[in-house]
Amino acid sequence: MKKLMLVFVVLMAVTGLLFAQGASEDKLLTGNLRVVIGSSSTGGDTYANSAIVAEYLAEELGINVKVDATGVNGAYDALQRDKTGHTIMIFHDQAYLGYLYGVEGYYNPFEGYIIGPLLAINPGNAYLAPKDSPYNSLQEVIDAAGTGTRIRVAIQPGGVSEIGYTAMKNAVQIQYPGMEDNLAAVNTGSQSDKNQLLFDGQADVINGSIQANEQYTQLPASDQKAMKFLWLTARQATIVQANPEGYGDTTRDQMLQWVDPKVTLANGFTFDKEFFVIYNKDMDPKLVEYFDKAFTNIYAAGQIQEKQKKAFFIPDFMASADAQKYLKDKMDKYEGIISALKK
Repeated sequence: MKKLMLVFVVLMAVTGLLFAQGASEDKLLTGNLRVVIGSSSTGGDTYANSAIVAEYLAEELGINVKVDATGVNGAYDALQRDKTGHTIMIFHDQAYLGYLYGVEGYYNPFEGYIIGPLLAINPGNAYLAPKDSPYNSLQEVIDAAGTGTRIRVAIQPGGVSEIGYTAMKNAVQIQYPGMEDNLAAVNTGSQSDKNQLLFDGQADVINGSIQANEQYTQLPASDQKAMKFLWLTARQATIVQANPEGYGDTTRDQMLQWVDPKVTLANGFTFDKEFFVIYNKDMDPKLVEYFDKAFTNIYAAGQIQEKQKKAFFIPDFMASADAQKYLKDKMDKYEGIISALKK
């Protein structure tokens, strides 16, 4: 009987050890996960989308997840220092656009990093003017520049802001050859910086977003901070996926008035701003699979999509392998567009 009890105890100990090892292998990350973002603002769309993703990732992985608005250089520096998987980055198309524009601090993300899953589209990438501006449409801005008025456009150089601005400048060039320099870039940083330039009368038009700027469009024209939308760069097919109630006090139908075909550029330019994950290039491939499984489970459950759409993001999940190909093709496409628009 004692021998049987001893065998039973040994078997239980071995089983417990194997179970613990298996559980440890299944849970590749413990402790804290830091999500750095390519923005220094906690009021912009990058932070808003990342915060939603972080909430569900924390629950799925059973760890603490914190979003850190480090800005572009800070995010890349943090990512390069950590190959353990405890630091990941969420950014958008500026990750490759900054490289294509030759901005200092940007590298080819497909060579220097591992591209992870695609997460969402921000259909609200926008251009706005003060509510009391004499320009009530994007075409009026282009016409003004084309007929000799200097229009200052606040952008963050080397990314989503600039490619929209470049498209606008090219439209002036097409319609009013030789007058395109009247559309002048005012280079700045975060969304709050761009907003402040508009508040202070140092810019006539700014790049913004539905999420970051809709609240200002509800203010009376007498308010120094009051704004109005002139253009959403997204495709019409993207906007129609949003909830009918839209965002804030701005409905989806209202937003459709600021996209093609209601607002068109002479060059036919449109652009969907998409968010995706970036990993340290030396991170263990098992961790890429681990995160892929977590994100797949999160999106399969269906709850994150509802929360993203309430915040006016369009769910757009794609696992790492497919996302890498899709985004590389997108980068190649816009490399050609940037070259053409610069001519």
